[in-house]
Amino acid sequence: MASRDEIRVAVAAEKAAPDILAFLRAMIAIPSESAGEAAVIERIAREMRKLHFDEVRLDAFGNVLGRVGHGPRVIAVDGHVDTVGVGDRGTWAHDPYAGQLDHGIVYGRGASDQEAGVAAAVYGAHIAKDLGLLDGITLWVTATVMEEDCDGLCWQYLLKEEVLSPEVVVITEPTNLAVYRGHRGRMEIEVRAQGRSAHGSAPERGDNAVYKMAPIIGAVQRLHAELSEHADPFLGPGSVTISDIRSTSPSLCAVADSCTIYLDRRLTRGETLEGAVSQIQNLPEVRAAGATVTVPEYQRPTHTGYVLPTRKYYPTWVIEESHPAVEAAVSVATGVLGARPAVGKWVFSTNGVATCGLYGVPTIGFGPANEVYAHTPDDQCPLEHLPKAAAFYALFPQIYTRLARPEKRL
Repeated sequence: MASRDEIRVAVAAEKAAPDILAFLRAMIAIPSESAGEAAVIERIAREMRKLHFDEVRLDAFGNVLGRVGHGPRVIAVDGHVDTVGVGDRGTWAHDPYAGQLDHGIVYGRGASDQEAGVAAAVYGAHIAKDLGLLDGITLWVTATVMEEDCDGLCWQYLLKEEVLSPEVVVITEPTNLAVYRGHRGRMEIEVRAQGRSAHGSAPERGDNAVYKMAPIIGAVQRLHAELSEHADPFLGPGSVTISDIRSTSPSLCAVADSCTIYLDRRLTRGETLEGAVSQIQNLPEVRAAGATVTVPEYQRPTHTGYVLPTRKYYPTWVIEESHPAVEAAVSVATGVLGARPAVGKWVFSTNGVATCGLYGVPTIGFGPANEVYAHTPDDQCPLEHLPKAAAFYALFPQIYTRLARPEKRL
């Protein structure tokens, strides 16, 4: 039987559903690729102020932070507001920037990944404040930037600079209203083979770097198959694939003097940055070519001009199903959905690589929409998910603080 608070929240969330939809459509209408989020950040700040958040501020990194409540238990609900681009518009059945509602589905870039989660979180926090559900709790809604370009960098800033210090973080990335408790890590690896140019009419005078790279490409494909044989029971196996290949040459009628491949390496539980780099360095084909293996560094400015250099390494993270954050999430979702939710993991990466992976802050996921539509021309969110997600975000802080001791780190 639903509790009094669950009933009150459900009623409030359904009443707010048209406003949540309008807010989501307004965000979708604003192009907001990584490093270009300024306009959508300001739009979110206006919505928070309209809903009488206790505090709304933009930080130096470019995130907008909205607070309701002022208790000692600090909880953050996070959603990134940057999106990928739209690619070939001819592949879209709906205008990517219209937020069109069609047969109960909202379409547009960012609908699933992940502005729907942000819209629901803002209204969930408003409902929690309005209904008096924040006794002893400070709830922050963090609308963060640059996740698509460098996942977790925004939270590296928030935690490293001690802008916020939450004891638990809820990530609103799409989970199809399931509870998620982790995902594989990832990293980027650069492999470079050096050659020597010569005129294309006499290639034997040079040393073609593309030819030196060719056996390495086959070795990477072989390594992926070997990784697939060793799966973690929850996260599955690690993986590796070539995401880009480039060469340099004095001209199109000359021998290539360098060739570089970029690897997308997914890390399962127990795998490390050092181990993944060593695997590539120790490939016989890499040694034979004398190729160099490095982890690139990211240092792109945010929309405010802030630069926070970081290696392109985003660690694996998992919290156990018995953790109070997971137990609270399952309890809340069961009340909201009327049935126990699935408990699982994301296939892709999230800001949890920083909150939990780097800094050990317990992190769980619950979000509207299905991740299979992320980065596709079918980007979408079911309308019915919005009030349910808002209800979850309104109820989670209260239930979590009842179950968990006020510890800040795993």
